[in-house]
Amino acid sequence: MSRGFYFRLALQNMKKNKRTVWPYLCTCVCSVMMYYFMSFLTLNPGLAKMPSGHNVQSIMTMGTAVITIFSLIFLFYTNSFLMKRRKKELGLYNILGMEKRHIGRALFYETLVSGAVSLALGLFLGILGSKLVFLLLLKLLSFPVKLGFFVSVKSIVRAMALFGAIFLLSYLNNLRQIHMANPAELLRGGNVGEKEPKTRWLLVLVGLLCLGAGYWIAVTTESPMEAISYFFVAVVLVMAGTYCLFVAVSVAALKMLRRWKSFYYKTSHFTAVSGMIYRIKQNAVGLANICILSTGVLLMVSTTICLYVGREEIIAGRYPQEVNLTAYRADDESFQKIEEIEAQTLEEWGLTPINSMFCRSAQVAVLDTGDEMKILSGDDNPAKDMGKIAGVAFIPLKDYNACMGEDRKLKPGEALFFANQKKKDGRKELNIDGERWAVAEELDDFFLEKKVSSPQINGYYLVVDDMEAVVRIAKTSNIFEGICYQKSYNLSGDPTVFEEAERQLEESVNQALEGEAYVHVGGRELNRESFYRTYGGLFFLGIFLGALFLMATALIIYYKQLSEGYEDRRRFEIMQKVGMSKREVRRSISSQILMVFFLPLVTAMMHIGFAFPLMKRLLALLYLYNVRLFAVCTLATIGCFALVYGVIYALTARTYYRIVN
Repeated sequence: MSRGFYFRLALQNMKKNKRTVWPYLCTCVCSVMMYYFMSFLTLNPGLAKMPSGHNVQSIMTMGTAVITIFSLIFLFYTNSFLMKRRKKELGLYNILGMEKRHIGRALFYETLVSGAVSLALGLFLGILGSKLVFLLLLKLLSFPVKLGFFVSVKSIVRAMALFGAIFLLSYLNNLRQIHMANPAELLRGGNVGEKEPKTRWLLVLVGLLCLGAGYWIAVTTESPMEAISYFFVAVVLVMAGTYCLFVAVSVAALKMLRRWKSFYYKTSHFTAVSGMIYRIKQNAVGLANICILSTGVLLMVSTTICLYVGREEIIAGRYPQEVNLTAYRADDESFQKIEEIEAQTLEEWGLTPINSMFCRSAQVAVLDTGDEMKILSGDDNPAKDMGKIAGVAFIPLKDYNACMGEDRKLKPGEALFFANQKKKDGRKELNIDGERWAVAEELDDFFLEKKVSSPQINGYYLVVDDMEAVVRIAKTSNIFEGICYQKSYNLSGDPTVFEEAERQLEESVNQALEGEAYVHVGGRELNRESFYRTYGGLFFLGIFLGALFLMATALIIYYKQLSEGYEDRRRFEIMQKVGMSKREVRRSISSQILMVFFLPLVTAMMHIGFAFPLMKRLLALLYLYNVRLFAVCTLATIGCFALVYGVIYALTARTYYRIVN
């Protein structure tokens, strides 16, 4: 054969199969481009020099890892689909005299061309759009926009190495399939899975159990700390249940529809249901993938939008007043030094504290079994009982009365009790390591914390009759050593200097009390920048990965429509020959597409509905307690996604109709 024959054959094959190859190339180009974007942001020197930039870079690093894993899995998946569609063509080459090594050589040039085009276009578009993406990120992070253009050579090298490896592995996998199959198998490779599948009741049971267990965990998990532990367990169970649902439960459901005579014996339903039964085995995995990707898009986008929109609410919840000063391992003398430095610092900046509140407390971590609270030491490891861990703070009555402006009295052994959960605790007596406290009153309001539906950790406050009791409790725990001094207030003065004043205050007191006490100054302005950077970065990552997953969803749907179109064409030709009109064919096609196409979307929405309580508790760990905001963001995301999903359906359905007709 002449030199260049296999290269020309490869180009001819790609042109002939453009309906399947070009979408695959577009996906590869977009994957390379998105990988470059994320790697570019991770390695961008300008971002590293900005305040809190390292937090954003950590988020971008996580995004780069996700794109790497996703690209590897998804490009393998789409390549497998292409090979399945082309097995008949390759088998024909084999029968006409081409040896498998010759076919392998043609595939090598096809892979080489695909890889070169994908890398060249992907990197070109990535470099071209990197500045725009960087400016968008800066806008979301509220960073000042910087001029200049930066090309990350390291990102280019990484992209070439990663996608070069993916294309090489895909080529080796294609060779394996060609060498393991004989020509007859290749010729009928596109028709595998034509027998009616059996209903596998065991798999149905496993699917329902996995799905039910995942939903049960999501709905019944009360503690946000437990939600972290159980989240990935629930995700794995729901994913396993989804695959079983589409592989086995769908077959059982379709056969039930076939036995429903009033539904089945209609022209539009008869051909749709029968066709779906015969093809569900080979399409079930694709439908499950669409469902899982759709669920991922909805969860990522809705939660990151909610966090981004609710930033101010999160800051207000985290810092009830402008300045929140906490001194650990302190005593009266060291706290007096803190107050002197504080007064001097605020005077320098022309600021005045208002609405000031001060209290001392002894804080302990306990394992709350309901009947008793066991104080934990540093050696305890209650990993199995994360949901039962709680924090208890003992506060002297004198400090409580001063902060609340009240004049309450308590008898020895009595305590005022406040729990940060919205529901009433209801306990009349508290047993803490054998020491009993009678609850004189369960408080509805407290100056240190508000009641919320899903607190990060259950927190209890006991107001006791004297300071000696507080000191005695402080000595029982080696986790929180000594008395904790807490002071909070708002500031009056120029708001533009709040951040610098708070930062100077924290540095000054820690420098003055080094080795004597540890002081943490939490201020709204001091930490606002960090919150904005973190949640802006998460929002950017959520939108970015959501777009990537949406692209994958669209491609899987397109290939599914393409595959079914070729398989249905001959079947509908026969149906028309035996008397089925074109109108009836179109109605049957519409019925089939609608039933299958929107099944993953409906299932994804069901997953989101059951995941909502678990996600709500996870958001509580980030101090976002606004359930209504999360519900609105989730519903808006579902609505937008359903609209985009419908557009994808309309576009891909046209391809199906053209093939069938």
